[in-house]
Amino acid sequence: MGVFTRVRDIISSNINAMLDKAEDPEKMVKQIIREMEDTLIEVKANCAAAMATKKKVKREMEAILDHAKTWDAKAQLAIDKGREDLAREALVEKRRFVERGEALEDEFEQAKQLVASCQSDIMQLEDKLSAARDKQRVLVQRHKNARTKKRAQQGIRKFDTSDAFQKFEHFQQRIDRMEADAEMVNYGRKPSLDEQFAELEAGDDIDRELAELKARRQPQPSATPDQP
Repeated sequence: MGVFTRVRDIISSNINAMLDKAEDPEKMVKQIIREMEDTLIEVKANCAAAMATKKKVKREMEAILDHAKTWDAKAQLAIDKGREDLAREALVEKRRFVERGEALEDEFEQAKQLVASCQSDIMQLEDKLSAARDKQRVLVQRHKNARTKKRAQQGIRKFDTSDAFQKFEHFQQRIDRMEADAEMVNYGRKPSLDEQFAELEAGDDIDRELAELKARRQPQPSATPDQP
């Protein structure tokens, strides 16, 4: 397939439609991007060659036209000197360069159109390539999200089973037993002599604070004024 045929196919292609039909869209978009990049390199090389040809033809055309002008001036000189025979030969040479210049002018226009076409193709290919790369990023992100979601669902199914809950229940029972054992360590133990006196002292402190509180709440007797 020629490069220009590939360019036309790529430009006219519908990437989304192609990916919708693909069994492996991520693999397909990689292949599309690789083909676009290869085609773009080739088109740019062709465009550079066309631009070089255009410049070369332009230089040759300008040189040919200068020769035609030179022979025209010689023909004028021959006429001025009464040498019509030389003037005729000068005009023949002038005609030869003029015809060559016209042919080069056609070649220059063709090279000019080719360069313009290549530049247009490059712009469209770069737009397509940019769209394909954007699509690739979306597909890669979707693929990553799908894998994460799959692992999450597998984890949910793994723990959403009677076996898993039985393990949790068994572990809960072990903890309950350990807590009960801890409570039973000091259960029924007779308090020591120091602990008993500490309780008595604490009780005395409470009785004293209660008495002080009651005293503060008692109404105070009013003062009797002195008689004159």
